[in-house]
Amino acid sequence: MSALKSLIPDWRAPATVHALSTTRCGGVSLGAYRSLNLATHVGDNPHHVAANRTRLATAYQLPAAPYWLEQVHSTRVVEASPQHRGAAADASFSRQRQQVCAVLTADCVPILLCSTQGTVVAAAHAGWRGLAGGIIDNTVHALGCPPSELLAWIGPAIGAAAFEVGAEVKAEFCMSDPTADAWFAPTVAGRWRADLIGLARHRLQGLGVGAISGGEWCTYQNADQFFSYRRDGISGRMATLIWID
Repeated sequence: MSALKSLIPDWRAPATVHALSTTRCGGVSLGAYRSLNLATHVGDNPHHVAANRTRLATAYQLPAAPYWLEQVHSTRVVEASPQHRGAAADASFSRQRQQVCAVLTADCVPILLCSTQGTVVAAAHAGWRGLAGGIIDNTVHALGCPPSELLAWIGPAIGAAAFEVGAEVKAEFCMSDPTADAWFAPTVAGRWRADLIGLARHRLQGLGVGAISGGEWCTYQNADQFFSYRRDGISGRMATLIWID
């Protein structure tokens, strides 16, 4: 069993804000889910997932069980509260101490947000559908503070070189934002390579979020570190979490 390894955001968040993004290393899952799969919906042994979640909670001294969502590639944002535990949504936020917002990903873009004062935090899951539909916009608006007072961190996601899409995906983005065209590159087969991380950063900047970091890791090209659904088909999921101490 390998050691649990995670990425810690390189941002200037207040000391009271804690955040991390797991890799695939450090759990007990086997086969395609090796080894720190944290998702219950992908076919892994439930006992292994429970053990992995316990290892995560222990290693990072999580103050409470994360508010896992039923992620459905929507644009819905909910508050991390007992009535929304397991809600069908793709982002959560909290202004309360010790409420752990969390999203699961294996190619989609995980995005963390916090205010410069450390009064509110959020975690969002942005696949191409949610990104085109406005999940980032809705999350920023839900935080209730000026975007210029927010910090953003983009976690590991599939890189542009590995994410090929059809013309309909490009059209979906460009319908509401013609400038999104800059983050699509044509392929010789008449399809497009989409830069999801670049599109996420572009959307954050357009909303007025200036302090954006992360976005340096490609899940597809780093099989030893990250799960990738597009690369492997059957795959575990990493978690990206944030909370106020």
